[in-house]
Amino acid sequence: MLDAAIKTQLKTYLEHLQQAIELVASLDAGDKSKELRAMLEDIAVLSDKVRVRFDGQDTRRSSFSVGRPGEERARIHFAGLPMGHEFTSLVLALLHTGGHPPKVDAQVIEQIRALPGAFRFETFVSLSCHNCPDVVQALNLMAALNPGVSSTMIDGALFQKEVDERQVMAVPTVFLNGEHFGQGRMTVEEIVARLDTGAAAREVEKITAKEAFDVLIVGGGPAGSAAAIYAARKGVRTGIVAERFGGQILDTLAIENLVTVKETEGPRLAGALEQHVRDHDVDIMNRQRVESLATLPDGLTEVRLASGARLKSKAVIVATGARWRNMNVPGEQEYKARGVAYCPHCDGPLFKGKRVAVIGGGNSGAEAAIDLAGIARHVTLIEFDPVLRADAVLQNKLRGLPNTTIITQAQTTEVTGDGEKVDGLVYMERVSGQTRRVELEGIFVQIGLLPNTDWLKGTEVKLTPRGEIEIDTRGQTSMPGVFAAGDCTTVPFKQIAIAVGEGAKASLAAFDHLIRFQTPK
Repeated sequence: MLDAAIKTQLKTYLEHLQQAIELVASLDAGDKSKELRAMLEDIAVLSDKVRVRFDGQDTRRSSFSVGRPGEERARIHFAGLPMGHEFTSLVLALLHTGGHPPKVDAQVIEQIRALPGAFRFETFVSLSCHNCPDVVQALNLMAALNPGVSSTMIDGALFQKEVDERQVMAVPTVFLNGEHFGQGRMTVEEIVARLDTGAAAREVEKITAKEAFDVLIVGGGPAGSAAAIYAARKGVRTGIVAERFGGQILDTLAIENLVTVKETEGPRLAGALEQHVRDHDVDIMNRQRVESLATLPDGLTEVRLASGARLKSKAVIVATGARWRNMNVPGEQEYKARGVAYCPHCDGPLFKGKRVAVIGGGNSGAEAAIDLAGIARHVTLIEFDPVLRADAVLQNKLRGLPNTTIITQAQTTEVTGDGEKVDGLVYMERVSGQTRRVELEGIFVQIGLLPNTDWLKGTEVKLTPRGEIEIDTRGQTSMPGVFAAGDCTTVPFKQIAIAVGEGAKASLAAFDHLIRFQTPK
């Protein structure tokens, strides 16, 4: 099952096991169970600390648990074959169950161990989802550290009946004790904060008590990371506050045009950015949403967080990036994650054999339609303009697929559903004005981005009608001491490489501002 290279690498990892572990499989006569048996047998021969049994009684067949011999019940379970992006989740589950210390902040580890009560987590994933492993690994770690926590990864493509019964239409989707807990990427810190009710208040107090920064960056994507690194290298007191470190690239699968990096994936790049920032003296405040900013009488800028905490700085760099644009039609919000999706790579496998639509005829829309055509029964691409805007090579490939339909000059006007999930969409033919309906089970929206600048409305920072921050050639905004960089600004061509350069430029301009900064007497 596992090739020689993976076996060699895995054998090296398993040398870190400090205590014995036991894998217990629940199998049937199907092909997936045969593959799972082969994989577990391959793992067992790589270490004398690994034992495997095939007498499990889990009702989800083609599943297995990771536990310790003699343990009353294992706390980590995999329903399905954890390959693809989830293979790392398996490796970490083996190591953490076997006593290898996790690379997590000691304070977070103590929070996990101190959580009272019973927490039974179930996470529905697709093996092509690049955000799912973050959630699975976080919950598996919690299960390894706290006897009251259990974690089960469920491959939605394999357990399609359960997906349908529980109305799972986006991944990752997490259930806690049988009730819906959350969707989308979540870090272990975010999950623990939701369970530890006193954590938020302690964090507000901690953040508000911080001394004023020289440079404070708002946003943890490529622009914000570059700005933080450049500021810290100048030796000034630097902080970075982000709602989600990594930003939009966490939702990007393939990255192939970043100079010196032939190819990578968004989450991997986000991890590298965060590590680079942590290599410098930067105070990182993650999972914090900024609400507003204002100039104080002493010349400092105050940044107010949604939690109630407040930060002060001599210079601020806004690098909050952008987000997926919504269609803003009736039914879209109601059926979001219940048929309306924005990531074909993550959620596509949940629509195997079903009818779906892609909204948008640019490169992202064409690529999504091509990807989905290999999974779905039929794909309908709907474009507002008279022609598709995607590259010719993508258009040619799309038109050559037998199970796709392209509709141009069409304006989507409504998402329809049965109260539980999407069952179609309504569009208007722009030429004739006639209204038509397409019956389908999924809608993937691919119509561009919006800058994350709503929180700046009503401040001194001037925005364009599109919501982009107006900046000069140095990244200076209309508000003294406040700079901006990246996809949230008027700089054209929203690319990672450009965002990195803009972040560095804004940081250098902010440092120049510090040289001239004087606190009023």
